[in-house]
Amino acid sequence: MAQKMTSYFEDFLKEIRLTSNQVNELQQAHTTLRSRLVADEELSKYMETTFLQGSYKRSTAVRPKNGNRSDVDIVVVTKFDKDEYNPDEVLDVFKPFLEKYYAGKYRKQGRSWGIEMSHVDLDLVPTASVSLAETGLLENKMISSNDDIYTLYESKIENINGYSWNCHFDNFFEAAEDAEWRNEPLYIPDREAMIWDKTHPLEQIRWTQEKNKNCNGHYINVVKCIKWWRKEKYPDVKHPKSYPLEHFIGDCCPDGIQSVAEGITLSLEKIVTDYPTKPYLADRGVPEHDVFARLSDSDYQSFYEAVCGAAVIARNAFDADSVQESAKCWRQLFGNKFPEPPQTKDTIFTERKSDSRDIPGGRFA
Repeated sequence: MAQKMTSYFEDFLKEIRLTSNQVNELQQAHTTLRSRLVADEELSKYMETTFLQGSYKRSTAVRPKNGNRSDVDIVVVTKFDKDEYNPDEVLDVFKPFLEKYYAGKYRKQGRSWGIEMSHVDLDLVPTASVSLAETGLLENKMISSNDDIYTLYESKIENINGYSWNCHFDNFFEAAEDAEWRNEPLYIPDREAMIWDKTHPLEQIRWTQEKNKNCNGHYINVVKCIKWWRKEKYPDVKHPKSYPLEHFIGDCCPDGIQSVAEGITLSLEKIVTDYPTKPYLADRGVPEHDVFARLSDSDYQSFYEAVCGAAVIARNAFDADSVQESAKCWRQLFGNKFPEPPQTKDTIFTERKSDSRDIPGGRFA
């Protein structure tokens, strides 16, 4: 009998999601930055709009560990022609603004400006794509909103202020079906190569929302759990990084899952059976980019061996004869953030009812 452990995973996810304070700090930091950008007399001449991307926007972020800070990416769609301006020139346009508002807190990175706040890291990512801006898609509430896709989805169900947000999702997905839009990426700086490189964060957002729907709302929580496994068990390992790992889970998690436990188990087992060697992962919207390009074969092999062990534990948890044994296995996989079952003698352990839905140090080896 499959142990869905619904309420246990609900409690576990509360422990590994961003806290309400962390979310508030992120929102305050990125809304302040976006407001300052729009109000800046000089920069506003070169800007089309701003929007959020990354794991925060896609609702796949987990709570930072080991002194790390929460982070969020702010994309700035500029009016600069990528054929006329090199990446450094466009990045440098933002330097006076950063010196004015974030003196001593900013640094130039390969593709962005990093801003280090007390509790939050901001990535300011300039991009070029005039034609995409002209579609009007960037003004869609799903993209322009300060909220993540899960919060937006819940909001549209509740009909905030009597107004259904369904239209924003419908309009977004209708536009996303347009072949021309799907082939229209943004361009981000690559300072090392001195070129503009393709990226498609809007397609990543669209894909994630659609995948979550196809997984009965469980996909983003499967991603959070496996990301936490990596953080908990392998805190010093840098690869695969957050998004490559998320992308890989997306390719391996089957549609139609009925619980987070099922999604974790089947995703890990899919990696074991289908990917004993490092695969090519075509980026969402930019298929010529390999998401695993910076992951070495040796690093992948160490990761794969860790997944093999994790898959066994997950299957034992999912197929356990009792909730007590299942919880014990999940705690072995995820650590003590996963709740313990009641420890009373002569008690038949049954799963708690709930209406809610919803990698150890050094290398992996």
